[in-house]
Amino acid sequence: MNLIRVPRSELTRRRFLQFSGISGMGFLLSGCGAPLFSDVVNNLSEPLNQKVETLIFNPQKPVPEFSKSDIKPKELLVNSFKGNPIIDQAKYRLIVDGDVNNPLSLSMADIQALPLTSMIIRHVCVEGWAAIVQWGGIRLREIVALAQPKANAKFAYFKSADGYYESWDIASVLHPQTLLAYQKNGEPLPVENGAPLRLASPIKLGYKQSKWVTKVTLVSYLSPMKGYWEDQGYEWYGGL
Repeated sequence: MNLIRVPRSELTRRRFLQFSGISGMGFLLSGCGAPLFSDVVNNLSEPLNQKVETLIFNPQKPVPEFSKSDIKPKELLVNSFKGNPIIDQAKYRLIVDGDVNNPLSLSMADIQALPLTSMIIRHVCVEGWAAIVQWGGIRLREIVALAQPKANAKFAYFKSADGYYESWDIASVLHPQTLLAYQKNGEPLPVENGAPLRLASPIKLGYKQSKWVTKVTLVSYLSPMKGYWEDQGYEWYGGL
């Protein structure tokens, strides 16, 4: 019997999941409107998906970025389950709390005084569309470092001004390309795209990238409420 040998360097996360078939059967079903069956599949596959994805995720490896010429005029589609919230940016504060030694309450001036990081990445939505966008903002890991996380912090919850909520694993939070963005394509971030602050990262699907973020809470465990869409059947890890 002939064996097919795949060079280790080619065994990327996406290729591994394609070979294994573990990825997202529950994820695909949950995004395609089969709630009863997808609930069953997700309950069975979610722990395995998380373990596999965590195993092959490199928390420090950068994702290749694009050039400015790759940015297309296509706009990000605006998705908000309650409409755009009204936020007074002069009074806005980003709260960072939970399992930290130095809880934070940061104004936009505080955040914009920190080093600006810019990246051009592809934003991928579970609905089947994508857009290449230049995001500018502060690396989330720099905010986390200021808050002095405790050793038991393994996850982060994100609360948004419109009531949306989301959670991430701490390794993805600390990835060097995970931003709290306040710029889009070199301009101030529009309200409809999440101003004053939104998550932006090339390692997560769009539903994981919360807009209008007002609070980051580090925790040692996940509660039964993992995220707005996850609690309706979407995969929790939501990685690319």
